[in-house]
Amino acid sequence: MNRRLLEKVKKGIISICGGKNVLTDEPMSSHTTFMTGGKAAIFVSPESEEELISLICLCSDSGVDFCVIGKGSNLLVSDEGFDGVIICLHRSFGSIRKLEDDLIEADAGAMLSVLALFAAENCLSGLEFASGIPGTVGGAVNINAGAYGGEISDVFESCRYIVRNDEGKYILKTATKEEAGLEYRNSFFKKNGAIIISARFRLKKENDSEDIYSLMKELAQKRINKQPLNYPSAGSAFKRPQNGYAAALIEECGLKGLTVGGAQVSEKHSGFIINIGGATSTDVYRLIKKVQKEVLAQKGIMLEPEICFIGTMPE
Repeated sequence: MNRRLLEKVKKGIISICGGKNVLTDEPMSSHTTFMTGGKAAIFVSPESEEELISLICLCSDSGVDFCVIGKGSNLLVSDEGFDGVIICLHRSFGSIRKLEDDLIEADAGAMLSVLALFAAENCLSGLEFASGIPGTVGGAVNINAGAYGGEISDVFESCRYIVRNDEGKYILKTATKEEAGLEYRNSFFKKNGAIIISARFRLKKENDSEDIYSLMKELAQKRINKQPLNYPSAGSAFKRPQNGYAAALIEECGLKGLTVGGAQVSEKHSGFIINIGGATSTDVYRLIKKVQKEVLAQKGIMLEPEICFIGTMPE
């Protein structure tokens, strides 16, 4: 990317957001749960919807690549970094509010675990499955996140989002459940590059929170027992194939424990790729490719990564 252009865009970003929220050459290893990744040329945390829309329009009009992220829990950023603008919503877009007895709304940067706890505190069930997912609301809606038999689509009501129209302009719109097109690890938003600002969830009103907390505790213990939570990772590395489960296929192929550099197929749960120490994004990416190649060779099934890639990955 032309550095002169980036400097010009940076001045525009500072005029929109103020200097305190704008970082240059920011290590993305500090903003992803893999704890890997090179530097973002510009890293900015907008504090309002107006700032967010202005940032997106500025980048688009200037021809500068940009990417909107939350907590970085499902991302693998290239070791070469990102030669553009990373817009992070986790810092300021974290508000959660109750709108009706069974309806709550959360900003895109709110943590799913915090949202599930808010629901429990208000005697609302339906989000227990999300209590241990280390992502944000925006990312969760974008990929229709799920766990232990529950998915965002089960409780999703509507959301507000930014999308580019046919004239190339970014506009603010609202999507109903039908328009959102939520399916397994996919949605209208993911397919169309839309940016979620906030989402509403219709839950079930309970008399008290005892059963809600009990289920959350049960699911938390399952995660502790089965998942390598003591290592940096991005959760499940692969989507579930049509027939069977990715973790089972990987284990059947004898790949549990397979290591590339500091990246490893977890010995505790083979659906996870973990950073066992000093891993680079290249290590993780090459391990993903090795697993895909071997499972395809042995099982005839091409596993699809659930992780989102940012920047240029190695061949």
